[in-house]
Amino acid sequence: MSRYISDLIAQDLAKKMVLVTGPRQVGKTTLARALGDRFSNPLYLNYDQLADRVRIQNSDWPSTHGLVVLDELHAMPHWKAYLKGTFDTKPATQALLVTGSARFDTFRQAGESLAGRYFRWRLHPFSVREFLPQVSSPDQALETLMRFGGFPEPLFEGTESGRRRWQNQYFTDLVREDVLEFSRIHEVRAMRQLLELLRSRTGSPLSFDSLGRDLGISAKTVRSYIQILEALHIVFLVTPFHRNVARALAKAPKLYFYDWAYLDDSPADATTSGARFENLVACHFLKHAQFLGDSEGTPITLHYLKTTSGKEIDFVLANDKGEPTHFVEVKLGDAKPGYAMREMQRTHPLAKAVQLVMRTPHAFDSQGVEVRPAAKWLAELAA
Repeated sequence: MSRYISDLIAQDLAKKMVLVTGPRQVGKTTLARALGDRFSNPLYLNYDQLADRVRIQNSDWPSTHGLVVLDELHAMPHWKAYLKGTFDTKPATQALLVTGSARFDTFRQAGESLAGRYFRWRLHPFSVREFLPQVSSPDQALETLMRFGGFPEPLFEGTESGRRRWQNQYFTDLVREDVLEFSRIHEVRAMRQLLELLRSRTGSPLSFDSLGRDLGISAKTVRSYIQILEALHIVFLVTPFHRNVARALAKAPKLYFYDWAYLDDSPADATTSGARFENLVACHFLKHAQFLGDSEGTPITLHYLKTTSGKEIDFVLANDKGEPTHFVEVKLGDAKPGYAMREMQRTHPLAKAVQLVMRTPHAFDSQGVEVRPAAKWLAELAA
């Protein structure tokens, strides 16, 4: 299956090396193998496989391969220097695609600069827009994604038992294996406990002190654990919006999971969970923003807002000048805009105030706030 960035990556491979990052099992290997069909004699090598690792370390492949894929290369020591030398000495007719689950720019700062040698793409789980060709309507796409999440395996299997089995294995493997890459074995238990605590605090401003007290560790250690979870694309943080960057960073961020279906194990509540729906929308906005950044170089940042009156707005999208372009509130069924949304519409007339409602029969405007059915609106995002 062609993914939403497949054609654009194929175009970039003709110009530079391409680095693709994203969560485990989001489809990077499938994407890489599908792109190989567009090249003559493609070669796929995975650093996690011993035989492939030896070939990678020795750059042991002929120039006849039209595409060379190096998977999971972030685990290789001094990978930047290795890629610099590999790219600079490869034949001009040979394309180079590199994939990895952990962020290439986190925890692995040492090495040569790759400036000017690569394009970066970030692969995300399926969204309403990307999944829409598989179903009959945006509403069906949204309901299916709410039930099973956006990761390909549980989404396309489409059963509750399949989702639970996949999630159990997925998070067990991530904590047991991947976390060990960045921490010590005795920390694995605390990391698993942290994940469980974070499930119930998704979408709320995080208190690192509170989490530390619950786990019996310091707030500083909690921050370092969450940085690891970010690096492995298990969670991401949404910072408060403020024109003063320093003041924004000083305030508590909100945390969301890339797998929004992880928040609630109850099939009966899957499509009526407000927290799961808010997390799904957060993932859609992150995918939208990063796609525009990767494809067009358009910087968009994702935030939330706490107003001067103490009210919160779920999401703020801001442009490269730090100016808000969208204020977005997420509701399961309440279509009446609150005071905070009306206030933002009055004080920021150039920004759109949008209330996304999962269950509303039609779109309408109320006091300058656009009330929109969520499924159709999300389907019109960039990715």
